[in-house]
Amino acid sequence: MRSRTAITVAAAGFEDLVRLGLQALVEADEHLELLAADLPLDRLALFLEDLRPTVLLLNVEALDSAADVHRLHGAMPDVRLVLLADRPTPAESNQLLALGASACLGKAVQARDIRNAIHLASRGLQVVPQGASNGGAPATQAGPELLTPREADVLQLLRQGRSNAEIAQALTVSVETVRTHRRNIYRKLGVRTRRELAALGQHR
Repeated sequence: MRSRTAITVAAAGFEDLVRLGLQALVEADEHLELLAADLPLDRLALFLEDLRPTVLLLNVEALDSAADVHRLHGAMPDVRLVLLADRPTPAESNQLLALGASACLGKAVQARDIRNAIHLASRGLQVVPQGASNGGAPATQAGPELLTPREADVLQLLRQGRSNAEIAQALTVSVETVRTHRRNIYRKLGVRTRRELAALGQHR
């Protein structure tokens, strides 16, 4: 019997075996309720608006770019994004967290770790796993192109409306370095201007 205050969960973009495993994991927890296990990525925002799950489990390798995470978070900030990737490094996990994810875990983690991430994310907490690289294995490059740690720093300051000069002063780098980071951020997130960057975090 499900709790009346069950955490609602949906999943998108997973291979059949992983999807079935996630489905069994969610259904085994009386505090979780699975709304959908195979949402179509091309209409994901539409389905999320209709279902409004507490947590969305999302396959990183199925995404076109890191901008997908940022756009989903901007469009549906109340839906917590728990991302699963093949072998994410701590740096990659941190960058996806910076773009709006609540957690980024390796697919090889224990079921209890995914369950814990769902519960923590549902309370608005971010999960930063220790040793996210699965024993030091090299990260796969099949997923979206992620920001570097310095680009993430610049992105945070751009979101605050800081000028290039202010960002340069805050990070103790040159203005030209800030411009280079900004160009890379725009390319990776699929935007061309500060206005478009700001729009990524707004409701549709």
